[in-house]
Amino acid sequence: MDIFKIIDKFQQIDGDAVGRLEYASRRHFMNRVGSKLASAAIPTAFAAIVNKAFAQSAAAVDVLNYALTLEYLEDEFYKAGNAAANLIPASDKAIFTQIGKHETQHVAFLVKALGTKAIAKPTFDFMYGGAFGDVFTNYKTFVTVSSALEDTGVRAYKGQAGALIADPQILEYALQVHSVEARHAAVARRLAATLLGNPAMKGWITGKEGAVAAIYAGEDNMTQGGVNIKGLASKSDAAVTEAFDEPLTKEAVLAIAGPFIKK
Repeated sequence: MDIFKIIDKFQQIDGDAVGRLEYASRRHFMNRVGSKLASAAIPTAFAAIVNKAFAQSAAAVDVLNYALTLEYLEDEFYKAGNAAANLIPASDKAIFTQIGKHETQHVAFLVKALGTKAIAKPTFDFMYGGAFGDVFTNYKTFVTVSSALEDTGVRAYKGQAGALIADPQILEYALQVHSVEARHAAVARRLAATLLGNPAMKGWITGKEGAVAAIYAGEDNMTQGGVNIKGLASKSDAAVTEAFDEPLTKEAVLAIAGPFIKK
């Protein structure tokens, strides 16, 4: 993350940005972040600065708390999975350890950015009302749920991008998280394809194919930017849909995630 480039962008949007950031110069900023702060903590520190400098709109706060709910869900899921004895094979342990670290960082970032406006972490039921009763004892179930959560997260972030148009600096950060979630989804989908013996399942979504129909509803859309792209470049419908991801509304996401949330 190029912090100085971001500060320059802030100045283009708001000529008083540096003043509002309470730092008179780049050198002063780095002195404040400086040697006492590990580089891994810089995103969290910068979130605090953004929070002070820019008062989020009510819409932005709502979107960020919505994102935080999903990040809490994923963070707790991977913590439980990584802690479960004999669940994740040694060959894949590093993958889920790293994904878990990412989700923990996403939570820390959003909590810091929201400050006192951040919602409390809910209590979760990862067995989804009994549908995934062996999620932390059966690796196939664990990877299936991981894939479903990540695919939902990608579409969820995309679905809220429009609500952040008036908060461009917050939109930028949401998109940074979104792209990482997309990478998680691709890895989880490829693992699921191998474990479930489904070679047709790829790192990207084909049509509306998926284990949980609600997560993939609308992914077979053939109209982009008001243009029907069926048969584009003589490609099959499957190939065309693979080239585009579709958003999910907040209502649809909460309906999918609802059974995971106890309160």
